[in-house]
Amino acid sequence: MTATELLVHLLNFVAPALFIALLLTLVPRLFRRAKRAGAPAWWVQVAIVFAAGVAVLAGGLAWFGHDGQMATYAALVVVCGTAQWLAGRGFSR
Repeated sequence: MTATELLVHLLNFVAPALFIALLLTLVPRLFRRAKRAGAPAWWVQVAIVFAAGVAVLAGGLAWFGHDGQMATYAALVVVCGTAQWLAGRGFSR
C-alpha cells in the first residue's frame, strides 16, 4: 500500500465523524439567534465532536475487527450528539 492509498483510507475512515461534527455544530446555528453563554467557538465544538467521533470509530474497529458496522455508526451518532450537547452548553437553559 502506498502512502497515498493509506492517506485515502484514513480520510475515508474519519469522514463520517467529520460530517457528523460539522452537521451537529453548524446546522443549529442557522436556527438559533444568539450564542449560548459560555459555549466555545464553533470550530472548537467541531474539534471536540470530531475527536469523540474518531474515538468511537476506532473503538468500533478494535471491537469488531473491521469498520463499517451499523452498531459503530449508531454509537457514533449517540456519542457525537452527547458531545455536542455538552460542548454547546445544552444543559444550561
